[in-house]
Amino acid sequence: MGQLVFAAKVTHIPRMVLSEGPGPLHGCRDDAVQGLQQIGERLMASGAETVVILDTHWLSNAAYHVNAWDEFQGVFTSSEFPTQIEAMPFDHVGHPELARALAAKATERGVATLAHERGTLGLEYGTLVPMHFMKLHRRVKVVSVSGWLAFSTIDESRRVGAAFREAIEALPGKVALVASGSLSHRIHDNAVVFDRPYEISDEFNRQCDLRALELWQAGRWAEFCAMLPGYSRACTGEGWMHDTAMLLGALGWDGYQGRAEIVTPYFVASGTGQVNVVLPVS
Repeated sequence: MGQLVFAAKVTHIPRMVLSEGPGPLHGCRDDAVQGLQQIGERLMASGAETVVILDTHWLSNAAYHVNAWDEFQGVFTSSEFPTQIEAMPFDHVGHPELARALAAKATERGVATLAHERGTLGLEYGTLVPMHFMKLHRRVKVVSVSGWLAFSTIDESRRVGAAFREAIEALPGKVALVASGSLSHRIHDNAVVFDRPYEISDEFNRQCDLRALELWQAGRWAEFCAMLPGYSRACTGEGWMHDTAMLLGALGWDGYQGRAEIVTPYFVASGTGQVNVVLPVS
């Protein structure tokens, strides 16, 4: 019936929003912007009718959560970075049926996951920024999933991702799955963060990020999956990299055989390691 047709791991750095406007930062993150645009084009070419975004800016302290509302319209200003993402308009269509199915299947597989149908539950910028730069708008439906699980385990997220694949394949339609978050995510200390926008916060983190990408490109997923729990903690992975665990859970975890295609080469943003990557779906 249904089919997972496209998968990617993407950046959502706020500086991309600043780079769109006039001023000294205009064009400063064209590499990331162009990468997201390319991923958006490829997502549409895959025939995907819905994109499920695993959002590392949606923090959950208990259970996993899925936004099952049907319309998302408004203007977004980030409470975290109000000087970088200010008054960004958005207009998207949801997919309540798929959202409910994702939550139900993950719960059935033993991980409490709740679907919320309420217009007062907004979208976070881990969803809004990629949708904006992929230029998807109302061209596809969107389902946002909490991707920052403060007290969950990588294995639980793996199981949730596998359950999502089951739910996607049980309903009619073609679906894309996008993990939205960085690799290492140790932002610079406050005293220097504005002075070092393009420098890594810890060389150890960069080396771990680069090694992870080598494994991805070589298709050595068993090694990466074994490394992921320790890597996510040692390098302060964004959202503890639960988005990555869910994505790989949906793709087959350590049995996945695809080789990552890097669309935007590894880059640094305010101390963090970033990349845009497409993962082929078998």
